[in-house]
Amino acid sequence: MPEKIKRPRIIAVANQKGGVGKTTTAINLAAALAVGGLKILLLDVDPQGNASTGLGIEHSARKGGSYDLLAGDATLAEATIETSVENLSIVPAVPDLIGADLEFGTVERREFLLRDALLGQSDADIIFIDCPPGLGLLTLNGLVAADAVLVPLQAEFFALEGISQLMRTIDMVKRSLNPTLEVEGIVLTMTDKRNNLSEQVSADVRTHFKDVVFETAIPRNIRITEAPSHGIPVLLYDFRSTGAQAYLALATELAQRLRTRKVLV
Repeated sequence: MPEKIKRPRIIAVANQKGGVGKTTTAINLAAALAVGGLKILLLDVDPQGNASTGLGIEHSARKGGSYDLLAGDATLAEATIETSVENLSIVPAVPDLIGADLEFGTVERREFLLRDALLGQSDADIIFIDCPPGLGLLTLNGLVAADAVLVPLQAEFFALEGISQLMRTIDMVKRSLNPTLEVEGIVLTMTDKRNNLSEQVSADVRTHFKDVVFETAIPRNIRITEAPSHGIPVLLYDFRSTGAQAYLALATELAQRLRTRKVLV
């Protein structure tokens, strides 16, 4: 019997609202899984390039990055850079991505550029796609390329309203472009047990979305916010911090979900 071809799990990290801990979650969850022994690729398609900066990738080292990948000017291997975290590599973002909606807007199969670029090209266990805030062409490419969406959700007043819009977008993508797309889970971020509103929003989200919400929540933690300025994940910056331990717990929970569904073995 021929050997079964290994296929990575592709997870888009997305939320149309900025400032919810999306990139922070992409960096630190990817790092926690890599530290646990999985081979992880982080694909940065956010023009701000914060995931690339947060992993210490200098602008001079990024070359064409994910822009060249989308344009078909580089293979996935050519666009990939190793990080300081063992088992974690990245396709960095470059400023050229800012014009992606205009530049690629008239290209044939423009929604499938990323999917086509990734098809059969990686030996990673999991590929995370850090999507930009908003629901433009880059985010759409992430959703079309992905097997599932992981949604960081800040525990604040407008959370449910914002996530409802994202869920409608996911349903639209499922109907017309990617019928197998599913929601990997919702991660509550920036929680604060001392804040009654934060606790109430967290409870409301869990009541509404039930088991879709991860048990692990990411607390507000100064170490999480300091780590990107040093170009390393919080696990390497302060392993004992509550932020680092929360992302380790989240990684364990995600891995268990994937093993339960036979995605990881």
